[in-house]
Amino acid sequence: MTQNGKANILLVEDEEHLHEALKMNLEMEGYEITSAFTGTEALKAIANEYFDLIVLDIMLPEVDGISITETVRVNNNEVPILILSAKNSGADRVLGLKKGADDYLTKPFNLEELLLRVEKLINKNKKIQIKETVGDTYVFRKNSIDFKAQEAYGVNEQKIELSKKETMLLKLLIENKGDVVSREKILQVVWGYNVYPTTRTIDNFILNFRKYFEEDSKNPVHFHSVRGAGYKYTD
Repeated sequence: MTQNGKANILLVEDEEHLHEALKMNLEMEGYEITSAFTGTEALKAIANEYFDLIVLDIMLPEVDGISITETVRVNNNEVPILILSAKNSGADRVLGLKKGADDYLTKPFNLEELLLRVEKLINKNKKIQIKETVGDTYVFRKNSIDFKAQEAYGVNEQKIELSKKETMLLKLLIENKGDVVSREKILQVVWGYNVYPTTRTIDNFILNFRKYFEEDSKNPVHFHSVRGAGYKYTD
């Protein structure tokens, strides 16, 4: 979601008239649209921004839609992907879904059907992202956190004033206890806009958490960086 709460869609289609028509109709439905006309442009956009959905043509200049889908999934990015294809064979459809696409529409398609599928994928993605919430306070080992007051008591029993982003990131990691939380997810929930902070920014937050809450910050028990995947909290 962008700062104004609109879902952000990456539209990848090299046929200009179709691209403009889709962009206009999606914007009329209230979505923010980022455009890409080649596979290379699409991969660049995916590396730099968070999207709630990718609408992706298969036949693209430079890098095709199937390769893009594969790259996105290899990088543990779970953004929903809706493939558009002029190819109507069952084999293409199966390949697209096998490589990680969530849905597949054959050209020419009914515009209303496309809009319904877009809405469905975005809503499904929203639901998946909502985990059980922790209460206002959380205690683990010798540590306690008060999310509402934005403060904590760490291993040395000293009071720690937490920044708003620290509080939000702690809450997100704890709510997903035991699961790796991707950089994309952290961006969306904590930063709330669609330009990525650097990985180092998040790493610095994790280092702070280790200082606050770990008995030995060099050998963390609670706050983990999972290389290439994201970050994880375990109690």
